[in-house]
Amino acid sequence: MSRSPRSLYGAVQRGRNRGLGGLYLLVAALLLVYVWLFPGVLGLSGFSKFTQNWLPLALVTMAQALLMLNGGISLAIGPMVSLGAVIAATSMAGPLGVPGAILLVVLAGLGIGAVFGAIVALFRLPAIIVTLAGSFIVGGGALLVLPRPGGFIPAWFSDALAGHQPTAFAVLLLVVAGWKLFLATPLGLGLYAAGDNPLGAFRSGVPVERVRIMAFALSGLLTALAGLFVAAQTGSGDPVIGTPMTLNSIAGAVLGGVGFLGGHGTMRGALAGSLLLTVMINVMFFLGFPPVAQYVAQGLIIVGAVAVPELLARYGA
Repeated sequence: MSRSPRSLYGAVQRGRNRGLGGLYLLVAALLLVYVWLFPGVLGLSGFSKFTQNWLPLALVTMAQALLMLNGGISLAIGPMVSLGAVIAATSMAGPLGVPGAILLVVLAGLGIGAVFGAIVALFRLPAIIVTLAGSFIVGGGALLVLPRPGGFIPAWFSDALAGHQPTAFAVLLLVVAGWKLFLATPLGLGLYAAGDNPLGAFRSGVPVERVRIMAFALSGLLTALAGLFVAAQTGSGDPVIGTPMTLNSIAGAVLGGVGFLGGHGTMRGALAGSLLLTVMINVMFFLGFPPVAQYVAQGLIIVGAVAVPELLARYGA
């Protein structure tokens, strides 16, 4: 007996969300601890600051998850964030003004991401190698644009994005809504298929190369926008400020259940993974963990969060 499209969709969604219940419970538990330690997060200003800390990591985790769902990965996330930040900080005081600077950041993210995607898709080169090489080029480009921290971000722009209003949360909701709209397009529908089984997707009519290039372009856009937000948050540009974000984006995506082999995971899981990392760091800060202990605890929790579901699946099968 054939299954209805509705039941088939439900089965696919259940499969993609399998194993995320524990992650959601862990995030909820850590959020409760965080609220207990810092009740001010429930106020408007506290919530705004918390989401401002979360937004850059959420954006880069979404950028990384987008590629991993498609069977790729990027080691150029951090340098792309830095490039977005220095472009914003060096162009907002120029004749283009703030709108022109934002447009430059968007075009740089889309363009560089599309170039990475075209090299991977058309020349059949491993994404990890292409983006590793690209990370040096983009990182060097960021240093050429702004050799040392500086530049100019208008105070009103910083206040608008990183002031006492929850603008960062509104931006995140808009990005999530955009992701939902993208998934409803033919390219979005082909993203999972091209990542899970590229040959089968191609035989089914999915434009695999075009999907891959689009995934890299959107990933570049998200990372450049993260750099723009970081520049607004700090009031300046820094050519190396995005360096830790490459590994953090991978950690957030993996914590969220996104697989390395493509076609496995969800964006909501990736967002939950980035939220877990953000809350975990804040909780350890309020508990008085020294920075070194924070790194160790962070690594142990990530290993545990990834290993426990795998072991349960292996021995429970």
